[in-house]
Amino acid sequence: MPSGGYIFSWFDWFCLWYPPGWLILFNRHWQHYHTDQDGWNYLEYGLFLIPGGFYLALLSRWLRLGFRPPRREIGEFDPQYQEAFRSEVLGPIVKYYFRAELQQVENLPSTGPLIVAMNHAGMCFPWDFLTLGYLLSEARGWVLQAVANPVLFEHPWMIWWLPPKWSQVLGGVRAELDNFEAAIAQGKIVLYAPEGIRGPLKGWRRRYQLEKFDISFLQLSDRYHIPILPVVCIGSEFLHPWAVNLKKLQRLVKLPFLPLSPLMLVLILFPSMGIWAMRTRLRYSISPLQPAGLDTHSSKRRAVIYQQAQQLREKLQLQINHLLGKLVRS
Repeated sequence: MPSGGYIFSWFDWFCLWYPPGWLILFNRHWQHYHTDQDGWNYLEYGLFLIPGGFYLALLSRWLRLGFRPPRREIGEFDPQYQEAFRSEVLGPIVKYYFRAELQQVENLPSTGPLIVAMNHAGMCFPWDFLTLGYLLSEARGWVLQAVANPVLFEHPWMIWWLPPKWSQVLGGVRAELDNFEAAIAQGKIVLYAPEGIRGPLKGWRRRYQLEKFDISFLQLSDRYHIPILPVVCIGSEFLHPWAVNLKKLQRLVKLPFLPLSPLMLVLILFPSMGIWAMRTRLRYSISPLQPAGLDTHSSKRRAVIYQQAQQLREKLQLQINHLLGKLVRS
């Protein structure tokens, strides 16, 4: 990595406050630290900023690459690049755009390993998780990795939008049992959504209702004796408000969800806004640490784990309801 950090120019600040420019900022930062011959160039960046220009930029890049997709270089998690991206790009977005804050910080342990389990909503790029990772790193100096849907690693839209292996290099863990278990077995601090893809799928109408929890994170917590840190996020539902999921179209384009909202009309003109989200205030409430310790010899172990998952879901649902009540009263 270069010895000098990434310094914001006037163009970067413009991209930060102009929604179609966020994709430019992410790619420019990557190109500062990595050689990327297949990446976007300045002419194509300029086309991002005008209505419909992204389609011309995509055509330009495709022709420039000889009618092929960008090369998928082998990329491993790079904590140094994660730190650079966190401090140089995520910092301004989290502080000035999402105005994020941690509450009940006294419940944070001093160190890991941990499974940080959080509700998930928004129907957009996983800004609730990126923001939580930033805040926890600032508060404790932790290096965190987030479990993410495989679409963030391999879907053609992601391959063209962002540099190949971008998600892996930043610490993404594929939401597949083998990958998740490998991360837990290595004693890492992992961000995880117990609702899975059901969280974003629930849409605007059920935005405050927790969906059924998967039990894999509790099984792995038990197996490797790693405690769980429950976190409730309020505000993520406004990252992409008023959205409903189009299941048939979602399956056609092979996406985990495809939200329909008034914002989608703008997205058609500016596809680079696919990683953008509405301005909101993200509040994270930290619950007391839940230690591992199930009876691993019980013949009813799976039933016990399922019951524990539902108890945790009910507990977090009550906390969400309580926090919403406080916001209404204030």
